[in-house]
Amino acid sequence: MAHNISATGDTTYALSLQQKLATLLGFVGLFILTLATFNTSFPNKTLWLTLSLGAICVGITWFSVNQYQNKTAGIKNDGVYINAFTSRGFWAWMLGIFLTGFYIVLYFYPQYLGLRENDNTGLIALFDPLSKLLSGNPASQWFVYGTLYTIAIVFFGVKFIYKYRHNHYQRLRTFSVMFFQLGFAFLIPEFMMRLNSESFALPYYDLKNIWPLNYYNFEQYRVDEFISAGSIGIALLIFGLASIFIITPILTYKYGKRWYCSWVCGCGGLAETAGDSFRHLSDKRLFAWKVERWVVHSVLVFVVLMTTAVVYSYLGDGSKGYWLTRDVFLIGVALLLTAVFAGVMIFKRNEFKKDAFYGATGYFIIILVLIGLHYFQGSQLFLFETETLRSTYGFLIGSIFAGVIGTGFYPIFGNRVWCRMGCPMAAILGFQQRLFSKFRITTNGGQCISCGNCSTYCEMGIDVRAYAQKGENIVRSSCVGCGICAAVCPRGVLKLENDSMKGRINSNDVLLGNDVDLMTLVNEK
Repeated sequence: MAHNISATGDTTYALSLQQKLATLLGFVGLFILTLATFNTSFPNKTLWLTLSLGAICVGITWFSVNQYQNKTAGIKNDGVYINAFTSRGFWAWMLGIFLTGFYIVLYFYPQYLGLRENDNTGLIALFDPLSKLLSGNPASQWFVYGTLYTIAIVFFGVKFIYKYRHNHYQRLRTFSVMFFQLGFAFLIPEFMMRLNSESFALPYYDLKNIWPLNYYNFEQYRVDEFISAGSIGIALLIFGLASIFIITPILTYKYGKRWYCSWVCGCGGLAETAGDSFRHLSDKRLFAWKVERWVVHSVLVFVVLMTTAVVYSYLGDGSKGYWLTRDVFLIGVALLLTAVFAGVMIFKRNEFKKDAFYGATGYFIIILVLIGLHYFQGSQLFLFETETLRSTYGFLIGSIFAGVIGTGFYPIFGNRVWCRMGCPMAAILGFQQRLFSKFRITTNGGQCISCGNCSTYCEMGIDVRAYAQKGENIVRSSCVGCGICAAVCPRGVLKLENDSMKGRINSNDVLLGNDVDLMTLVNEK
């Protein structure tokens, strides 16, 4: 029986009959996938896969429509702190354990899902018809994951749109992440695989993934694949470089990191749609913020070093006639980092304050390792073994952090724990956003009633209310511009804006109310 804490006694959180039927239908679809996992033989895999995925999609949509259709427009978060599913209760832990177990099997034991060198079995074999239809190849564990991932974003996206249907910004950005996941991350790479032949082969390429998320993109085998694919491959390689040095800075300058983290990124898309029910679980403590800054920027330093070492490992030493030798490459990386660091220290030192020290620490570490990479290239030191760096990063960050913890524990740590603590792309975009972006969230402190909705539902753990009470613009590296803080504000205090750089960061420590002696302030004027 649902608990009722409403003063009027008219609030209930029990499932309706239609919601129960929708849940049952969804579980039927999951049950078919479970049977396939345990090697149940399905004579017509196309039919059973269609029934399974169809039941899941219809179940999610049916449940969502019934949940919100009879409610007035407006964001509904009723009972999230007393519901066992959304308040770290029993069902939340069960879901977290299930998702974590699935990710562990997916990443490290795909043979238990039926992956075979010749003919697949089990769950992966059930997805063979769809994979062959799209790419012409048998399914892999990553195709199974990509299909389920896309279904989650698209159909929980329908739930998100219906829930936030009164807010144009939320509808628009949700359509965006659904489009980029379905098209750029799922369908287009599969169609590209279908174009391959014995004389022509394109590498599997998610067009919306940008370094350092696709940290493997500059390994020698990938570069060789791009070059061997001819003009199209070279174009994709150039596009990857342009995305890092041209496209990303321009878009971040104009729109902030939200253009990627909340509109394009697949990780962000899953967090915003399937993870929406858990956004209030993000840790708001000052301690969490301090840990976040050190961890995410340490990951960024790690990926810069790893990528540099990977590229360095297959460059020539000058004897092969290439102008881009190892020495030239290391000097180029060092000069680029020096230029960025010097620019920040000269022009933005007052705004970055302590962060400038943290940046100097990271810069110093990178330069030291680059020097060591050059002078100890022939040694077998652990730190300078390229394969060790790559495999360590792939295991700790790409698998454990991004998958097992980052997604598996949505119901425990909140939906953006990976974006806050581990994503190097978020760190780079956050640095750019703080440094030279036109994006900010403006506040009208005089209208703030300190209800705390904004801070409660900030998935990045920002204490938005503290800024609103001061009437201070919110310019934070971690802010992904999801706009939920503005959407849940009952007074219209917060507004997402792209404006000039002037006056963007306004430090105003004056609180409204009884905290200050107004006459003293007047006399100071």
